[in-house]
Amino acid sequence: LAMGRALMARPKVLLLDEPSMGLSPIMVDKIFEVVDTIHKQGVTILLVEQNASRALAMANRGYVMESGEITMTGEARALLTDPKVRAAYLGE
Repeated sequence: LAMGRALMARPKVLLLDEPSMGLSPIMVDKIFEVVDTIHKQGVTILLVEQNASRALAMANRGYVMESGEITMTGEARALLTDPKVRAAYLGE
């Protein structure tokens, strides 16, 4: 509902903080589909998300924060394959 309300203003940038938090896996899939659709319509999205693998898989750029400080940044695909990121945030 909050995303729909925000989109009514036709924003150029949409800030989303943990849109998948507390949702069932089916709804998480739907949220990420909607975010992807919004992005494909030309809206820039700043997404804060603990589901790092899903977020990085659809992002252009990524920023890794630890205790409020940015510790890594780069192309999302590079971060997704970085061994340090995989070990610390993707459970591998």
